[in-house]
Amino acid sequence: MTIANILRGKPPVVTVAPETRVADVVALLAERRIGAVPVVADGAVAGVFSERDVITGLAGGGAAALERAVWEVMTSPAVTVTPGDSAIAALALMTRRRIRHLPVLDGGALVGLVSIGDLVAYRIERIEADAEALRAYITQA
Repeated sequence: MTIANILRGKPPVVTVAPETRVADVVALLAERRIGAVPVVADGAVAGVFSERDVITGLAGGGAAALERAVWEVMTSPAVTVTPGDSAIAALALMTRRRIRHLPVLDGGALVGLVSIGDLVAYRIERIEADAEALRAYITQA
């Protein structure tokens, strides 16, 4: 299964501009119940801002970090995947880099965002489908 398959049915990706205040992005994350957003400048992904970046910013600068621009605390450069990459390769990349969100780029254009939750749900679905296929095969034999 590819990343393109996982993106099917997902809502459009929410993005923010680099100059957006951290407090405003935190409010957006809470409102949308999401864990990260790509930071887009001039049509290109400049980085990713996640819950982890909020914690790091607060630990380093206290409440004043909420008034900073998101570009000052985002994770950059963004680690990305393409629609043609396999879900397993994306999971391995997330594990290796210790990240939970990957922007999906197609020819440099942002086309989606996948989370560790998306990929784990796919793996569980595949494992259950394989198990059901084996049960059906065994009962027919």
